[in-house]
Amino acid sequence: MALESRFDCARDRVLSQSECEERGCCYAPLSSSVPAGPPWCFYPRSYSGYRMGPFTPTARGQAATLVRPSPSYLPKDISTLSLEVVEETASCLHLTLKDPSSRRYEVPLPTGKSRRNGGTQDHLYEVDFHPDPFGFIVRRKSNGRVIVNTTVAPLLFADQYLQLSTTLASSLVSGLGEHYTPLSLNLNWTSLTLWNRDMAPHEEDGLAHGVFLLNSNAMEVILQPTPALTWVAIGGILDLYIFLGPDPQSVVRQYLQVIGYPIMPPYWSLGFHLCRWGYLTTNATRQVAQHMHNAKLPLDVQWNDLDYADKRRVFTFDPWRFGDLPDMVEEFHQRGLKYILILDPGISSTSPAGTYPPFDDGQKRGVFITNATGQTLIGMVWPGQTAFPDFTNPETRHWWEDCIRQFHSKVPVDGLWIDMNEPSSFVQGSVDGCPNSDLENPPYTPPVVGGQLNSGTICLSAQQTLSTHYNLHNLYGLTEASATHRALVKVRGKRPFVLSRSSFPGIGRFSGVWTGDVSSDWEQLRYSIPAVLQFGLFGVPLAGADVCGFEGDTTEELCVRWMQLGAFYPFMRNHNDMSNVPQEPYVFGQRAQTAMRSALNLRYSLLPFLYTLFHHAHTSADTVARPLFLEFPTDPNCQTIDRQFLWGNAVLISPVLEQGAVELAAYLPPGTWYSLHNGQPFYSKGQYLLLPADLDTINVHVREGHIIPQQEPALTTAASRRNPFFLTVALSTGGWAWGDLFWDDGDSLDTFKTGDYCYVIFIAGQSQVVSDPLRLNGALDGLVLGGLRVFGVPSPPRYVWANGEIVRDFTYHTDTKALTVSSLALPMTEVFTVQWTL
Repeated sequence: MALESRFDCARDRVLSQSECEERGCCYAPLSSSVPAGPPWCFYPRSYSGYRMGPFTPTARGQAATLVRPSPSYLPKDISTLSLEVVEETASCLHLTLKDPSSRRYEVPLPTGKSRRNGGTQDHLYEVDFHPDPFGFIVRRKSNGRVIVNTTVAPLLFADQYLQLSTTLASSLVSGLGEHYTPLSLNLNWTSLTLWNRDMAPHEEDGLAHGVFLLNSNAMEVILQPTPALTWVAIGGILDLYIFLGPDPQSVVRQYLQVIGYPIMPPYWSLGFHLCRWGYLTTNATRQVAQHMHNAKLPLDVQWNDLDYADKRRVFTFDPWRFGDLPDMVEEFHQRGLKYILILDPGISSTSPAGTYPPFDDGQKRGVFITNATGQTLIGMVWPGQTAFPDFTNPETRHWWEDCIRQFHSKVPVDGLWIDMNEPSSFVQGSVDGCPNSDLENPPYTPPVVGGQLNSGTICLSAQQTLSTHYNLHNLYGLTEASATHRALVKVRGKRPFVLSRSSFPGIGRFSGVWTGDVSSDWEQLRYSIPAVLQFGLFGVPLAGADVCGFEGDTTEELCVRWMQLGAFYPFMRNHNDMSNVPQEPYVFGQRAQTAMRSALNLRYSLLPFLYTLFHHAHTSADTVARPLFLEFPTDPNCQTIDRQFLWGNAVLISPVLEQGAVELAAYLPPGTWYSLHNGQPFYSKGQYLLLPADLDTINVHVREGHIIPQQEPALTTAASRRNPFFLTVALSTGGWAWGDLFWDDGDSLDTFKTGDYCYVIFIAGQSQVVSDPLRLNGALDGLVLGGLRVFGVPSPPRYVWANGEIVRDFTYHTDTKALTVSSLALPMTEVFTVQWTL
């Protein structure tokens, strides 16, 4: 057997030759001392497993029983399984394997519109089942390509060990949860621990598919160069979705039809956010916002870390250092700023009785996670000893809302930052330890930091309403995000903003995410791009990394380059640790400040376009920040690019990611691309170009055939939203382009669902640009188009007209073939036409 085709028969523990052979497996040691490599103990080609009985129809699809004639080598083996196969849609196949005799934990999915295929559309897949030993093969019907083949290694299903292997159709694999890795994963005998999920292999010919294993237990995914992978989960069921695309964007859309579409963020949340652990007083916090204003640096949201809290207890504020916190927030609001603070889930349990209502009330209402014997489990976080809310308990969600409402009545925060929600604890398990049980010490533990599953978190035997923490740990952040989102909707009556550290599939319905405590170095700057792009594939478009880095001291050059890249994260926040040098934009030299101001102004000018992208993500499961392979799946050069990315399908961002660089090799897919800066055209055959990239430069290109709605920037979105719009029109070689604008009040709930919005399309062709307001609601009243830039105008125009009237204020650059029309004041609520004659 070829080395790369060996599947490990000793995943659960190291075996001697005799122990390996006792399992019926092959033993062939290798001389290599490399720790990760082909297994020495591996399954033979035919290995006994489950036998499958005949299919019978069910309400949803068809079912069969699997029986294992002889036990496997695992403890608490489950000898009978039920298989259900549901053809959810023409492009989505759903298989579940579970124990028919004993209910096991299953992750609940959002109840939404039925995903079942009502039509007679031809399926994109065909499935063959191998009855003995059980396995299945899923093929793409159009070309017969094998997408999934589980017959290569046995299915194992014990109480605390579930294993399923499959070959992969390609070596190009993206996904598998939140890790700082390149966009394309390394298949050379690597392993990822998910202590959280999903994958999107690209095939040849631009085709793609996805596989999603819905399971919240600790999981290890082993990748090998066959190419193949093996899932090992230590509980739950095997709940497998296979998405047939056929293109990468369709895979994402099919996945989101299962886990739910992302939220529509408030408009202000797309502005610049500034935070630091170590703004020790309200006055220090005020000064930060004032310095930003004085330096004419845009800022929308000022944040505080835990410094605000009295004795580090959430839902309080320090009476001395933050005594006038309510006044400060009111001042921010009057200036058009928003305010967010951190909210950890750990609730201090040591305050004198009657002095800290969140704990006292929570105890009365039974909202906290309990230990194996039913008492409130106590861990240790920032305030000292803490209890942890059980967000799977409906009463907890009401209590959480009450706590937020009470605090908001004093401090009217605009959003909440939920951190430490793995949940994190500074003692292992609890202050009283954990029982010695199979939940705390399962027969197999995937490789986790600390070596034990309860390291840095609470006991796995802890009890929650839905199940044990063993089954629910990976869902903690999702359940807290859902409760926080719901509470903010009820308390504020406006679109909520929640930012979560921990995530699980579906969190994009409630929250944005950031990539955690990244270091201030160039490598982390580079890896932040695939991290943010991955979140987009997982249905969490509102994602970003801490701009300039969080851990360690940043440098001026690194911070400038990070601000330039961060200006194109969908979520942009500069956040710093307490002990580091300052990294607010205003602390740097004038040249650096100018470059940062330019990057922020560019972002703010593009917010109408970004907001429109979020609308399409929210309503159609489009991606916002997008890997090139998603837009150009048939271009082999795009398959692994993760140092450049797109906004939507129209804007290409090529940031500097190397120290000292003053030029940059950027790949431009085939077609015409225009510099957003000056309209300089690049006619690419699909090639790398060397572009100048001085410290004040970020290279951004607009794709031919697209119209980008922009707005004059300002120091806040409250101000910029009142400014004139302008259009950047990137003509195709045929002289046409298209764009759109979604616009509402930026803050109200469910505006798309209730029809309370404006939607305008822009069309360019035959030497004119025309707007067509398809829907109006008043949100654009009083707003005007102040000008436009048209890239790709072949010769100098003799005349320009706006709505039939001659326009004198226009310029044409013969070197770039760019026409700029200024001093317009065309109402955005009316059809307008801007024409030019050559």
